[in-house]
Amino acid sequence: MTSVSDLQRLLPAGLMLVMNYRPCLSLNGENTTIMDYSFPSVDYDDFPVLCVKESNRHFRLWFMSTFYSIICFLGLAGNLLVILTFFYFKRLKTMTDVYLLNLSFADLLFALSLPFWAANSMAEWVLGLLVCKAMHTVYKVSFFSSMFLLSSISVDRYFAIAKAVSAHRHRSRAMFLSKVSSAVIWVMALIFSIPEMKYTTINNNTCTPYSSNSDRLRVSLQASQIVLAFALPLLVMSFCYSSIVQTLCQARNFERNKAIKVILAVVAVFLVCQVPYNLVLFWSTVVTAKGGTQDCNYENRLLYATDITQCVAFLRCCLNPFVYAFIGVKFRHDLLKLLKDFGCMSQERFFRYTCGRRRSSAATDTDTTTTFSP
Repeated sequence: MTSVSDLQRLLPAGLMLVMNYRPCLSLNGENTTIMDYSFPSVDYDDFPVLCVKESNRHFRLWFMSTFYSIICFLGLAGNLLVILTFFYFKRLKTMTDVYLLNLSFADLLFALSLPFWAANSMAEWVLGLLVCKAMHTVYKVSFFSSMFLLSSISVDRYFAIAKAVSAHRHRSRAMFLSKVSSAVIWVMALIFSIPEMKYTTINNNTCTPYSSNSDRLRVSLQASQIVLAFALPLLVMSFCYSSIVQTLCQARNFERNKAIKVILAVVAVFLVCQVPYNLVLFWSTVVTAKGGTQDCNYENRLLYATDITQCVAFLRCCLNPFVYAFIGVKFRHDLLKLLKDFGCMSQERFFRYTCGRRRSSAATDTDTTTTFSP
């Protein structure tokens, strides 16, 4: 006959713990029978579910590689032509020329980093931490410097057109100021890129400055990028180009409408390339600040939007040469002459492209750039 104390010595400790948690035994006099032996139910909804992003990875394999290759090729070709034209003809005669040359170097630097971005988005990062930090640092330095230089170009055009009298008065110091301001811009871009130098690491076989989607560092870096590299340049360019358009509307010149179209094209390219990406970046920053999202489909859609709009934003490095340099009459003439001297264009074709247009542009074609060129 087994007593309760003997039963307690014979049963395992784990089963006794269950008995203490939920009574499972019924003692009827001298006979002991197990009436109910059950564990408490487990709610699996409380456990975190891993968000599967396989579709996004497959999308990146073809989308990123295709667009990065196109942007890299066009960016290298366009910006190298601008740089060669400047040095071949020694065209550094105005502030805008200095800013355009620095802008081409910044965009060329970014285009050279695109193959590494493509490798990071398509496969595991195997190039080491040093190259990882260099890739993100080069991107941020070129990005900040490009935005600041675009703002400087708009400011220079504002003084050259809307404030022509005061600009002519300080013309002798213009080149010195442009070189000093360009150096300051590069130093500022380098300073603003220090977080990428410090925090960029290899996380889950991916080169990234963020540890997770809910990283507080991500919020501060993305917020500073939106303010310094989008909102501030947008305000400066909006004020300068709106003032220029008002000045041109009051002028009686047959090139006025063409100049206004050029300015509208400059603004349109900036808005189309930068606004969608910065809107998505702003929203992802808000989501990150709230601690992330538990909706896997929502997170995947946000990744798709980020990838697509980022590629559109990257187009700036290959569009800037066409919008800011090749659109000018004098610069376009020098580019055609450069192609002719290098044997890429025949003498007949060169005269066909240049002589027919020289009369129409004689009123605005100066020794440096077109008067209304942005």
